[in-house]
Amino acid sequence: MRQVSAHAPARLHLGFLDPSGSRGRRFCSVGLTLEGMGVSLTVERASAFSVSGPQAARVEAFARAMREKFNLPGDCRIVVHQAIPEHVGLGSGTQLAIAVGVALAALYRLDLLPRAVATLYQRGQRSGIGVGAFEQGGFLIDGGKDGGADPPPIVSRLEFPAGWRVVLLLDSGVQGLHGESEIAAFQALPEFPESESAHLCRLMFTQALPALVEQDLDKFGRAIGELQHVIGDYFAAAQGGRFSNPRVAEVLAWLESNGIAAVGQSSWGPTGFAIVGDEAQAVALVRSAQSRWGGPGGLQFKVCSGRNRGGEVELVPLARASAEGK
Repeated sequence: MRQVSAHAPARLHLGFLDPSGSRGRRFCSVGLTLEGMGVSLTVERASAFSVSGPQAARVEAFARAMREKFNLPGDCRIVVHQAIPEHVGLGSGTQLAIAVGVALAALYRLDLLPRAVATLYQRGQRSGIGVGAFEQGGFLIDGGKDGGADPPPIVSRLEFPAGWRVVLLLDSGVQGLHGESEIAAFQALPEFPESESAHLCRLMFTQALPALVEQDLDKFGRAIGELQHVIGDYFAAAQGGRFSNPRVAEVLAWLESNGIAAVGQSSWGPTGFAIVGDEAQAVALVRSAQSRWGGPGGLQFKVCSGRNRGGEVELVPLARASAEGK
């Protein structure tokens, strides 16, 4: 008898390089794995099936689909200890699905990799960043979709500097586009100019990636900022502006006016971000922003680092798990 614990890290989706596939493969995503936010859950055999904790209904649906697909014997107990806020641009659905899938696979000794779990749950239909974040972490670029069912492959993975920090701008009362609304928004988008795709590809592979290796925050930040401007303007009609949340957009403009170039929105938002050089600068920015935009009903701010490792799955003997729970 044993218990399985799983942790799937949150991620930032920083933009697409080719939303229309003018260069051959569609989307081609850029992203960063985050430390300090994610999905954490435990699974163990039980006399009756049960799910408890945040987003329990969603977890139950994932678990039941897995049990039916593989005809898993017996029952299990799933406890969700931590979840990512839903539909805010941090990868909640994909990371929750992968965490449930890999935990059940380990519990029942199934030979099932995270990428196969994502395909089973139809995750990664546009971006491979969530799967890549679980597989290996770090700063990631995927190769885009070629029409198959599998998530796009990761074609570039670099370490994110340990000293750099990510300031997250969170609005707990707002969600970004998702579900049928998201599908409709993608269908309504105009063709993305091939010249813009070429520009963004050069920007990432000749400026952002070399700057990241050399830990040149100024050059890296300007490349990320330019990516955000181009992609944000392309999605403006669908989301109401370059950034979807006016309050977050106001803070991002303030950050840019203070010389911080690596700012933007993750996925459909509303979560915004700023990448800065160290913990002290991040804390000072949060303190200033909190005094202006925080408080009851206001924005929340969180300092994270990049995560240069993927998700985790651990088999825990029940005797140890019981002792740790006391």
